Amino acid sequence: MRIDILTVLPEMIEGMIHCSIVQRAQDKGLAEIYLHNLRDYTTNKWRRVDDYPFGGEAGMVIQIEPVDRAITALKEERTYDEIIYTSPDGEMFNQQMANSTSLLNNLMILCGHYKGVDYRIREHLITKEISVGDYVLTGGELAAAIITDAVVRLLPGAIGDEQSALSDSFQDGLLAPPVYTRPAEYKGWKVPEILLSGHQRHIEEWRLQQAHERTGRLRPDLLL
Repeated sequence: MRIDILTVLPEMIEGMIHCSIVQRAQDKGLAEIYLHNLRDYTTNKWRRVDDYPFGGEAGMVIQIEPVDRAITALKEERTYDEIIYTSPDGEMFNQQMANSTSLLNNLMILCGHYKGVDYRIREHLITKEISVGDYVLTGGELAAAIITDAVVRLLPGAIGDEQSALSDSFQDGLLAPPVYTRPAEYKGWKVPEILLSGHQRHIEEWRLQQAHERTGRLRPDLLL
């Protein structure tokens, strides 16, 4: 998979793509991630990519020209399955979307910033808009990092134990059950006996029961 991220602040994502699972996926040749500074695509001599909005509203807006130049240049090199714009009013990102997105080959993500982007970008250049929650961030870079991490970790081979990813929260519509490790007792706090029994079928039944209980208590909306 190849992911191209268009941003005015590449340094906000730089560290994230060079550590942990995301870096290992790149080292294994499973993912290619490239950051593109939108300022490299502007004709403005001061490298500005934003301007005041028509109509006098407060804030600044990313201009259409540098974005169009960047997207056009990248599309001349390959075909993209999706061109995503990170926006508070986009479709809510969830595990199911991460799963389907991980099956794509080429992905482009445009990071929203300032007051937003010229709406013509959204009308004519973007194929999908994604939100990571009902709140506003300083920029879409953090949202792009979340999407990238959630997708790359699902690529076959990215995680040493692929069953670990399959048992994550939300994969089956439930929250994950509790997990424990050594020591079996600490300060009088004990690991549930069932996990020490070695009876795998009973353990799996306990995990499923716990997943349902936790989901009903913490996220009942997932059971609707």
